[in-house]
Amino acid sequence: ILPLVWHHTSPGHPCSLFGHSLAHGLLPAPRWPIECEVIKEPIQHIEWVPPEPEPFCQPAGPEPSPDLVKEQGTIVYQLSPGSGGWAAPVRAPSPFHPHPAFLASPTAPAGSRFTCARAGGAPGPLSSPAAALSGPEDTTLLFESRFESGNLQRARRVGPFEYELTLRPDLYTSKHTQWFYFRVQNTRKDQLYRFTITNLAKPKSLYSMGMRPLFYSQHDAQSCGIGWRRIGADVHYYHGGGEELAGFHLSWTFHFPHDADTCFFAHSYPYTYSELQRYLRALAQDPQRSRYCTVQALCRSLAGNTVFLLTITSPGGTAGKRAVVLSARAHPGETGSSWVMRGFLDFLLSTHADAQLLRRLFLFKVVPMLNPDGVVVGNSRCSLAGRDPNRAYGMADGSAFPGVWHLRALVERVLAEREVVLYCDFHGHSRKNNVFMYGCDGGGVGTAVRLRQRVFPLMLSKNAPDKFSFPSCKFQVQRSKAGTGRVVLWRLGVSNSYTMEVAFSGSTLGGRSSHFTVEDLKSLGYHLCDTLLDFCDPDPTKFQQCLVEVDALLRQQVGQEPGSGGGWSDVSPSELES
Repeated sequence: ILPLVWHHTSPGHPCSLFGHSLAHGLLPAPRWPIECEVIKEPIQHIEWVPPEPEPFCQPAGPEPSPDLVKEQGTIVYQLSPGSGGWAAPVRAPSPFHPHPAFLASPTAPAGSRFTCARAGGAPGPLSSPAAALSGPEDTTLLFESRFESGNLQRARRVGPFEYELTLRPDLYTSKHTQWFYFRVQNTRKDQLYRFTITNLAKPKSLYSMGMRPLFYSQHDAQSCGIGWRRIGADVHYYHGGGEELAGFHLSWTFHFPHDADTCFFAHSYPYTYSELQRYLRALAQDPQRSRYCTVQALCRSLAGNTVFLLTITSPGGTAGKRAVVLSARAHPGETGSSWVMRGFLDFLLSTHADAQLLRRLFLFKVVPMLNPDGVVVGNSRCSLAGRDPNRAYGMADGSAFPGVWHLRALVERVLAEREVVLYCDFHGHSRKNNVFMYGCDGGGVGTAVRLRQRVFPLMLSKNAPDKFSFPSCKFQVQRSKAGTGRVVLWRLGVSNSYTMEVAFSGSTLGGRSSHFTVEDLKSLGYHLCDTLLDFCDPDPTKFQQCLVEVDALLRQQVGQEPGSGGGWSDVSPSELES
């Protein structure tokens, strides 16, 4: 266990990466809670875009609950509590950790909380959670999830080619089961397998609307250059029923393409902390892009992983430039947000004329991964504090949520120097298709302000008409969202403050009815850049046209005639969205 060294002299003040191994071309190993076992084998995947759209499957109705008894079948994979489950043993506070007492979820078992971290996770030899094969004729699948961002707690074999799977809740909680990502080996070609995840948390899911799981074959990647792809037939999402099966179930059937293959299943395209570090290392080593992109440490996470901050602008000073602040991966299981961020950075750091113009006009502050600890351990929603960091922006004490706390402090510092023209926090959505935004309409303000808050999302819908749905956008500030980044930063003075939600599935717009690819997600980053130029264009024509259109849409929504006159200041946000 290595001691953590903190260099911050004030909240939100980034520090140089001088001395950080990333600055010297090395990738520091992710730091894990001390009880988490981690296999040494590196897991990496190739990028690939399917040549044809991957359509949604025909939504299937719920299956009848299987008539199971508690111990039916054979457990073939089981993580022990000490190797990454939420029921971790209680440990004394580590003298090497700067914060000995952190918040734990009120639903977690007593004494279950994060205490200390170590590069590479638990020391010593690994346990053997997978069942040993009896011989070459044994067709049991070999499961594994003890790698970065992996999540699978248990696998039970209930038939020759049928498995029931249990996901691990977010560490130090007993809930938030959505993200899955695991490896299987010892596959058999042409056999029909059925997999059923039995403890998903949400009653509604895009799986009931045609979404399919993701699959990756190492054989196909190495021999054909084929990466992640959508698979599965007979996809069902349903309530399990009964006390033992109280969670929601996801079930699908599948034929593996090869014998003896190494394969992976995932809820969404994985994007790990190490993958981000590799991307940032390439930026730091690029003599051209590093001229206008500085990579710094905003802070350290609870486990000691770096929360990176990118400052992007053209050389020659920042006087007179307005600021743009972007962030992603507050919720670690929402991996699509990292691919959107990747597309945004790829474009903004390119030689494209619009990218050069953006760098001349604006000062960009970008936090690409707010919750690296949650990403590392394979959580769906929480940090190692056992709580949702996107409800913690208003907290006075930032020790439990250093990423969001330092981001808020950074925005306060920037606001003291210049206008922040836009804040956008990238997220994923599990119940609605397409891409949309949540904004901030608190009511009680003039008509012009309320209309302006809707202009940026409307412009984005015009620039990405086959992905972005303006009718799905919401602007009401609900009490339950008071601690989110968009609401807290809006109240600090960022008038255009948004959460961008990207569906885990895909788009139903522009004649599409298909899953998003990685390229689709990255293109949203480019469209955000394009929309920023439209929004801040010195020629007000586009902006004024959108104001008129927003006014007409709102009047249509409340049953008024277009052009009927009258303001919106006396209409509540709930009335506009009812």
